[in-house]
Amino acid sequence: MLVEGIKSRPVYGGIKIDPFARHHIFALEGEGALALLDQAQSLDENQLSRCEVLYVSAGSKGRNHDLSLAALKPDAFWQGPTIETLLFRLKGSLSSATMGTRLYISGREGFIGQCMQIALDLGMDFNSIPTEHRGSLARRVQCVHCKGTTEDVKVSPFECSHCGLSLLVRDHYSRRLAAFQGVNVDAEEPGTAPPSEELFS
Repeated sequence: MLVEGIKSRPVYGGIKIDPFARHHIFALEGEGALALLDQAQSLDENQLSRCEVLYVSAGSKGRNHDLSLAALKPDAFWQGPTIETLLFRLKGSLSSATMGTRLYISGREGFIGQCMQIALDLGMDFNSIPTEHRGSLARRVQCVHCKGTTEDVKVSPFECSHCGLSLLVRDHYSRRLAAFQGVNVDAEEPGTAPPSEELFS
């Protein structure tokens, strides 16, 4: 069960390295590393000497993407233990960034949204940030009733991890919250929620 046709659904155009940027910052999660690694053949030493790569392995399929990223020998390679740590590091990198810096984001949808939140808060233009979805389609969902956020939601309806309501996952995406919206599916007749379907594997 999914409510479709809502125009706020994010569109990820893919990552293509800007040859005119003075500095490149890559925020990569899990399989998102492939968005950069797939372009490795076309990168020269000059471009790599201006790259800062921030990576967290969450969501990866057990491959050693960290070793492959480090082997590119960018100017700076940093691997974080959690997404939260990477987000903190990203905020620091963007806070001290100069004109001509380009940010690229790749990974699962929830990760992209959280990185985008930081960039927007620091005054970057949404349309100037290349993004590429890689990995699971699981969603980050905010309950519109209790405002709690649940990560890696694969089914709809699902039980809110904060208040326990049965939530229908809408296709409505909030850029401000970096999450899709979940609405109580059986508000008028509690206990009548339809069976869950796996929609976002």
